[in-house]
Amino acid sequence: MSTKRDYYEVLGVARTASADELKKVYRKLAMQYHPDRNPGDQEAEHAFKELNEAYEILKDENKRAAYDRYGHRAFSQGGPGAGGGGFDFEFASGFSDIFDEMFGEFMGGRRSPQGAMRGADLRYNMQISLEEAFAGLKTTIEVPTSVSCETCHGTGGKDGSEPVTCTTCRGAGKVRAQQGFFTIERACPTCHGQGRVIKDPCPACAGAGRVQRSKTLQVAIPAGVEEDTRIRLSGEGEAGLRGAPPGDLYIFLSIKPHRIFQREGADIYCTVPIPMTTAALGGTVEVPVIDGSRAAIEIPRGTQTGAQFRQKGKGMSVLRSPQRGDMFVRTVVETPVNLTKRQEELLREFAAEAGENDHSPESSSFFKKVREFWEDLTD
Repeated sequence: MSTKRDYYEVLGVARTASADELKKVYRKLAMQYHPDRNPGDQEAEHAFKELNEAYEILKDENKRAAYDRYGHRAFSQGGPGAGGGGFDFEFASGFSDIFDEMFGEFMGGRRSPQGAMRGADLRYNMQISLEEAFAGLKTTIEVPTSVSCETCHGTGGKDGSEPVTCTTCRGAGKVRAQQGFFTIERACPTCHGQGRVIKDPCPACAGAGRVQRSKTLQVAIPAGVEEDTRIRLSGEGEAGLRGAPPGDLYIFLSIKPHRIFQREGADIYCTVPIPMTTAALGGTVEVPVIDGSRAAIEIPRGTQTGAQFRQKGKGMSVLRSPQRGDMFVRTVVETPVNLTKRQEELLREFAAEAGENDHSPESSSFFKKVREFWEDLTD
């Protein structure tokens, strides 16, 4: 049994808490337990890590849904939410994003441990068909981005020369300024927080250590992905400044509307028109299945519009699971049009012969209620 505390308990919120409530509570607690504010406090460090882990899951709708259903099992090795392959469904550190948002002007942006600017994360929007979401997809994408400069090998210096220590901050990457009773520490304006400067810039990249290029990547989309699934390709974002680590690439998936099927989670719905004669006398209709096969649906005598037939295991793939959802076939009884004279005669004969017989129970019941309603009005 897992020894982890419930993520909602860690944040101290109800399971119905909104995304804004989660973010507000997390910000407050993260500031309270951040290691920089509690140096040497092991309990605060543990609380901070626990908060970060809980918020990483609950801030994302898909992960939160998986956690609500499976608990910690959803993200354990081999569990329903466990990752694998050359990409994952993880997200950039929630605390890092919020910390930068609150203190970016003092910290000078996201940096590597050496002080160099980490490359920016990139977003790539990809639209796939419902069939591709069902079966999975391996494809190639081209992403415009920044890559390490080949001329200077990412150093930013001419002929590959290394940067020299910044004389303004003496390599610290930060400078201090006195404002009243406070001393404020900011990123060095000369080296932009890197602690080093390029004395003789590379002509190919103007000292940045990176240039604009399009990068071709192989992407594997697993079977069972849903609308708005976000996939992270670690290290495939923009190259960092002068050899700093690259950012990540996030692929946001959207699924094209299908001309036959409608999807609801792992289940698929299909509306099928059936002739009036088949609805009255019974019969069989053949319908398509998302995997390309066909299913024969037995229509019983007297089927009405709205009747629903379940085909178990013929729905969508389930992410990281051998199971499939179900397919539900909804019927719409179609009234015949463009009748021949003889067909009209047959229908009139049928109507005359039907008389008062209860061949249409729903309409008979409805008009009975109408008559009772009118009688009540005249009483």
